[in-house]
Formats: sequence, C-alpha cells, structure tokens
Amino acid sequence: MSEELPWKPPAGSWASSAARRRNMQAIRSRDTKPETLIRRLVHARGLRYRVAARPLPDLRRTADMVFGPAKVAVFIDGCYWHGCPEHYVPPKTNSGYWSEKVLRNVERDRDTNQRLENAGWLVLRFWEHEPSDACADKIAAAVRRRRAVNGRDT
Repeated sequence: MSEELPWKPPAGSWASSAARRRNMQAIRSRDTKPETLIRRLVHARGLRYRVAARPLPDLRRTADMVFGPAKVAVFIDGCYWHGCPEHYVPPKTNSGYWSEKVLRNVERDRDTNQRLENAGWLVLRFWEHEPSDACADKIAAAVRRRRAVNGRDT
C-alpha cells in the first residue's frame, strides 16, 4: 500500500516523487559513519570535544567537532552534499535543483570558514572518503599544537 502525503507538494517541488522525498529526508545530517569513526579515534587519542556544536554563538552553523579552548572546528563533509571534486556526480533527475543546492552548500562552507578564521578559529575540513586514521591524527596534532600555544597541555 503506498503512503499518501498529508499535503500535496507544490509544482516544481524538489522531490521527483513521494518515495524520493522520504528517501532524501532520511539522510542523516549528523552522526554519519565517517563522523562517528573519526570521533572514536580522536577520543581514543585522549582528546575531548563537543559534538554538532556552534563554534560561535551568533553563527547559526554547527561543526561536527568543536574543541572550544583550542578554537578548532572540524567538519567531515559528505562527497555529494559538499561537492567533492573527486566524487561529486551531478544527479540525473531534477539536476537543476540539486546542483544549485550543492553550490549553495559549497558557498556556505566557504563563508563559514571565513567567519571562523576571522574570529581566530582553525577550521579543519575532511572529505568522508579520507582515511579516518589520518584525519584523527591531523585533528589531534592541530588541537595539541593550539593548546600548547595557549599554555594548555593534552
């Protein structure tokens, strides 16, 4: 039995069908497998952090991992949603909408980087396909460097 939507999507809606809409809405925006794996590895290296937190209170954007005192914000970007130069493949259906959405995401990522850097934060971005151990090593090294400069160990 097919499930009816309680409302009728507007003409030109982003979803090509009700099933596609449900599928797209089910995609996680946080706690993805790459994120959780990297978080576990960073935690195993003795570092603590906030998850899905705002680095700046007045910026309505969250980083995947935030190391507050060290001022390090970490983002693990999905290849499709953030336009990975190696893996992004434009969609075959409703390509105009999705390509524009990915472009807006890329522009927002750049704006976020700039705002955080202007506020003294170090921004680390990794693609979901990068080796998790290498990402965790880079994160740990950067946080420890920044803490040492600020006179705080670990």
